[in-house]
Amino acid sequence: MKGMFRPIWLLRIGAGIVTACCLILFVPWLAACAYLKPLPDSVQAQVEDASSYALDGIIVYVDQQGKPPAFYSAGWQDRDKHIPTDPHTLFKIASISKLYIAAATAMLVAQGTLDLDTSVADYLPELSDRLENAKVITLKMLLQHRSGIPDWVDDPEFPWTESFPEVSQYLALVVDDPAEFSPNSQYEYSNTNYLLIGDILDRVLGYPHQRYIRANILAPLGLTQTYGLLEEVDASKVSSGYYIGYDGDVKMLDIVVPGGSMIATAEDTGRFLRALNDGSLLSKEEQAIYSSVYEYEHTGLWPGYSSIARYHRDLDTVVIQFVNTSGGNSWMITEIIYNRIIKILRRQHI
Repeated sequence: MKGMFRPIWLLRIGAGIVTACCLILFVPWLAACAYLKPLPDSVQAQVEDASSYALDGIIVYVDQQGKPPAFYSAGWQDRDKHIPTDPHTLFKIASISKLYIAAATAMLVAQGTLDLDTSVADYLPELSDRLENAKVITLKMLLQHRSGIPDWVDDPEFPWTESFPEVSQYLALVVDDPAEFSPNSQYEYSNTNYLLIGDILDRVLGYPHQRYIRANILAPLGLTQTYGLLEEVDASKVSSGYYIGYDGDVKMLDIVVPGGSMIATAEDTGRFLRALNDGSLLSKEEQAIYSSVYEYEHTGLWPGYSSIARYHRDLDTVVIQFVNTSGGNSWMITEIIYNRIIKILRRQHI
């Protein structure tokens, strides 16, 4: 865990004692250090401090209404080659991809191509007897994570050290397994829900749903640095990714599953998120449908990559944060750093 215990200078006396003590204790205390440390005066200073907590590289994009977008970065995009982080580099956005799929689904429901109350068994009849409750689970339940279908991520047979080349291999991990709960009885996040939505979109459209997203979401917004799959991108333009406890770069560990496969820059992600929130992407009917089924912000986590995409209404500001480190306690620290950035922006807003 090289770089985990770098010294921190010029702290105020009281907070300095607390932070110094934290740095010599066991790793989880680093989160307390990040939380208790005095708030810096600028976003860039906060971003640069991320390396104090074993985060290899960080990108932050801030889109405040009425101001030009701001870009911040620190650390390494490729630590082995000593390539500094570029705020315009491509990044695996993982589950932030679900926002694009939910928006595309809302569009197709408004067009009458899809129906929220139609069951999984009706859309994917081959799964009728292989997914428990497939005849009861509706498209809306999938969108809302209320299906009860197990998450393929949690399957003990999922090989985290390699990539499945086919979506069907991820689905095979959960078919014939018992449901987690009765459909629509509770909420439980499951990546399998959006895998199935992707399959449904492909089936109904007659072509890959990412083509629909590109034509109906990305192109109208002018988003030229967003891609559906890693294979569509020049790998040299994608940020390296690092998992704490593993020495190598995990960039080529691919994920092809709908709802987790997309690659984008922070700026493209931020522009999409603003359009989703301000009503410029969807029609009024589509927006109403979307609001009834999914959220307007998301996080993403995949080996080597952690991301946060949120719109802060009180500031009329979109803030995207990408960190090319995961594992250990890094997620807790990335959340703390993100929240500190929002505090800085609120302080500057006053």
